Amino acid sequence: MFGTRATLFELYGSTIRIDLNWIFLAPFLTWSLAQGYFPEYYLGLADSTYWWMGAFGALGLFGSIVFHEWAHALVAKHYGLRIKSITLLIFGGVAQMDEEPPSPKAEWLTAMAGPMSSFALSAACYLAFAAGYRIHLPIVPLGLIGYLAFVNSLLGGFNLIPAFPLDGGRVLRAALWHWKQDLHRATRWASRIGSWFGLALILSGIFHVITGDFIIGIWWFVLGLFLRTAAGTAYYQVVVRAKLGEAPVRRFMTPNPATVPSDLALDVLIEEHFYRSLHEMYPVMEDTRLIGCVYSKQVAGIPRDQWTQLTVRDILTPCSAENTIAADTNALAALSIMKRTGTSRLLVLEDDRLTGVVTLKDLLKLLALKLDLEGVA
Repeated sequence: MFGTRATLFELYGSTIRIDLNWIFLAPFLTWSLAQGYFPEYYLGLADSTYWWMGAFGALGLFGSIVFHEWAHALVAKHYGLRIKSITLLIFGGVAQMDEEPPSPKAEWLTAMAGPMSSFALSAACYLAFAAGYRIHLPIVPLGLIGYLAFVNSLLGGFNLIPAFPLDGGRVLRAALWHWKQDLHRATRWASRIGSWFGLALILSGIFHVITGDFIIGIWWFVLGLFLRTAAGTAYYQVVVRAKLGEAPVRRFMTPNPATVPSDLALDVLIEEHFYRSLHEMYPVMEDTRLIGCVYSKQVAGIPRDQWTQLTVRDILTPCSAENTIAADTNALAALSIMKRTGTSRLLVLEDDRLTGVVTLKDLLKLLALKLDLEGVA
């Protein structure tokens, strides 16, 4: 249900993305505010005014979520944690980190930073609301400030629920980690609680819809589905880190891969290499030096009548951190590069010499074998 994302901006070295379900949920949120929240608390306004308040209220929630995640990123940076990306959802965000926190304390403080920032913003908005009420601020801005005070307290409170991967679930994981000294087991239990809580929200949502409370019911149902999915995904990420984090790529790469010379004609590359071997990538050599690689997808955009006029050198992708990896680097880092760049093949180097090629299929096969032989727990 959640997963398609668009990049927005950078924040403290983290890529901020928005889940594209906002396209559907933001109009629903606007409608909920315009037809439910604001008419209930601020009577006698025009319908168009309620819709404008609903739209600005939705934008205010989005800004509040960004502020919440900024606090997480700030504390994570203090502990040397790099949050690669943060995906903004309708009630908070999900962070993707290169590694797990170094200690339960770092996990606890990083997790608590978000809810505490939301509570602080809520308190500031409540103070602004009280001041605006005293000076007779117009009802529309006053209503929006009051809504931001309410929604930030709700945002902080919801994220403190001890259901992984919510912030409260991470606090619970930190406590279990400190108690059992076992991050893997702590994550498993925190994820299970998150999954159970998600199921409870789904059932509660169905009950509210049946009893006529449609808006609340739909929101509980949507959040429950997210928690059920996210809890399993978060635990799977920890399992992947544990299984792949210590396996160097040299152990399962394809050694001594077939290469092509840089002066090879494109039509020969296609007929004698791509079509014959069915490989999708070849390392490119110039004499004995690796200079890059060529992908079958690069050829797809070249008109057929130019195949005899071009050489591999004309279209190759030069070596870079995007398509190469050191032989001693672990499999998890290889998987991270593939996910970031969208490629499924990496050149494996040792002292700047080509020693092999590692593919996404190799990584998945290794993970499947480890899960089969060692189990998940």
